[in-house]
Amino acid sequence: MFQWCLSALNLPHAQHVHELKPVKTVTAEEAKSLDVPKLGVLRLDYNYPPAPGDIDHPDSFSYPVIYKVIPGLTFEICQSGVVSKQVEKDILMSVEYLEKHNVKGIVGDCGFMLFFQRLVRNHTRLPVCLSPLSLVPSVDTFFGLSRCSGACLLIILTANASSLETLHPLMKRECSVDPTDTSHMIVGCEDLPGFEAVALGTEVNTVVVQEHVVKRCKQLVAERPEIAGFLFECTELPHYADAVREATGLPVWDAISAANHLMNAHMDNPNFGNTAWYDDTRVKVAYKFGEELSADEKLRLVSKSEDAKTHSPVDVLAHRHPPVVPH
Repeated sequence: MFQWCLSALNLPHAQHVHELKPVKTVTAEEAKSLDVPKLGVLRLDYNYPPAPGDIDHPDSFSYPVIYKVIPGLTFEICQSGVVSKQVEKDILMSVEYLEKHNVKGIVGDCGFMLFFQRLVRNHTRLPVCLSPLSLVPSVDTFFGLSRCSGACLLIILTANASSLETLHPLMKRECSVDPTDTSHMIVGCEDLPGFEAVALGTEVNTVVVQEHVVKRCKQLVAERPEIAGFLFECTELPHYADAVREATGLPVWDAISAANHLMNAHMDNPNFGNTAWYDDTRVKVAYKFGEELSADEKLRLVSKSEDAKTHSPVDVLAHRHPPVVPH
């Protein structure tokens, strides 16, 4: 937990100085039998070009990722929290698909999947974190936000502040957090130049958006010096986390932090203890939207999978700050 807290500052981990091993590129089916920790990601029926740092881009992780699209679970339906019996069935079938691929934990690619946290959690014994909002209770505990009466403040950055209001009651029930109290402030990005691409499902100009995300966060810190850190609810925001960390000096938690928090419980720590207790071959899993779906599932797909782009993950363990500890 201490490492996870510090990793919000994106501190480097020692593993990147170890001898790099050959990269093995596999399909999702081939990855199923590999003795290496894998993350499972439940995906919306929503095809768009993700940037590195986005949870739907395999290069965002230092371990292999298995994706499973849920046919019919569009962003609009996910945002409403109300699904048909067929979509509910497809959610549970998708969980079973990830289990069969021997993943170690399950996350979601949309913060609004918090609506389905309990449904998925009750259907599997794997750890489940479908929304970065699930991190709020831990972050609150780190800073004692529930007891500081506004002396400390957590900024929850989201794509659209008004849209997130539908999740407020669920956050109280599921996370035991009142997002409207004086210790939390929800800030939307809907008015930032370039961020409209998120709502449109088109490619985001990350250079333009990063400038404005950083500007907004710096302005918030200047206006509210009691800010203790940021939590990025939107799963397309982690691309900008490093820039905000650098500009403000404050910790940032996001969807990648959540995924790494689950996976770190299964990762080798090279600094001490047993070594070589699992296959540490660096594995890359290329992915194309919807390729894992059956013929029947593809008929229920709303987004057009033929427009998807194939991602060829780079050697993420050789990145500047490989997130072996949760980041």
